[in-house]
Amino acid sequence: MTWSCARRRDEEPQKAVRRPAGTKSGPAGPSTQARPGAPARPARPTHPVVRALAMLAAFAGTVLFSVVLARLTLEPSAASAALVHSNLQPGRSIDAYLKHASTLEAARQLGGNLLLGVPFGVLLPVLLPPARGLLRVAAVTVCLMTLVELIQGALVTGRVFDIDDVILNTAGALLGYLLIGLRLGRAVHPRRRHWWHRRPS
Repeated sequence: MTWSCARRRDEEPQKAVRRPAGTKSGPAGPSTQARPGAPARPARPTHPVVRALAMLAAFAGTVLFSVVLARLTLEPSAASAALVHSNLQPGRSIDAYLKHASTLEAARQLGGNLLLGVPFGVLLPVLLPPARGLLRVAAVTVCLMTLVELIQGALVTGRVFDIDDVILNTAGALLGYLLIGLRLGRAVHPRRRHWWHRRPS
């Protein structure tokens, strides 16, 4: 009687152990899931060779872009000497092109200056990691393009300083940064965790 009862108890199927929803089956132990509110793991650093190649490509792109920029902005244009005038009032040249120029000429002048700034937003985050960020990209672009405008206005025949060119170049740089430069800069130079981001253990 005692033996048969014990045998029946041994033959009864064991009850399945209930597990919380979302957990995987496996040996018992401490949970490996991230706790809510736990700090995110820092991004995996890019391999030094990949980073060096990316910076080298960005440098080559910057040199090529500088040559194109010099050809477009610092080449004398004697035929335009009597037709162009300096502009220190933001928006005046843009308004003049939109109201008095043909659609093709307005697109060429305004769109060209806009596209001329795009490489700044793409190359700066890779070549100069401290220049990442909308405000920093805008500040660097404004400084560089203002310098170019001053040089061409003072030294190049048929070229004048135009503040609207700086505005359009800066807008193009911000557009290039938001579309490509932001992700490209983060891929090559992962964001660092500063001391004020670290929580005490």
